[in-house]
Amino acid sequence: MSESSHPLVRLAEQAITTYIRERYSIEPPEGLFVEMPAARNRAGVFVCLKQHGQLRGCLGTTEPAHPTLAAEVIHNAVGAATRDPRFPPLEESELGGLLISVDVLGQSEPVQDLAALDPRRYGIIVRSGDRHSVLLPDIEGIESVDEQLATARQKAGLGADDPVDLFRFEVTRYY
Repeated sequence: MSESSHPLVRLAEQAITTYIRERYSIEPPEGLFVEMPAARNRAGVFVCLKQHGQLRGCLGTTEPAHPTLAAEVIHNAVGAATRDPRFPPLEESELGGLLISVDVLGQSEPVQDLAALDPRRYGIIVRSGDRHSVLLPDIEGIESVDEQLATARQKAGLGADDPVDLFRFEVTRYY
């Protein structure tokens, strides 16, 4: 990991490395709050991991669940490395080639018209009863609103005609 990477990405890397090697979760370092005062704020966060260009884990929250942005990043980084049900837990031998991104989510807003969506700019949340899914913006292979919505419906286990509540959000993505 480069020293030029964003402070939240460095925090995610430290949280993952410490958890994988020593099996405990770090606390947000005070120096982070000096370097990045916004780390005291609260927001939903997704942490995504790639290994050899392929997704290796991604976990997050659409609303803040922890007292600070820094704590949210730590919790979701460890979760992406160990609790993404699509992948086995990360092993220490995989730490070296890991690429980490941190998405800080803006406030979600309801969508009434699909013309208000743009898969490059907005992520979406699809809800129907107790089923829901989240799809981050600017995902490789998703070029249209129709593809974005179909993928989100599939992730939630919903059919093309099932009624849904749809929300959009923007992210600030850090590498």
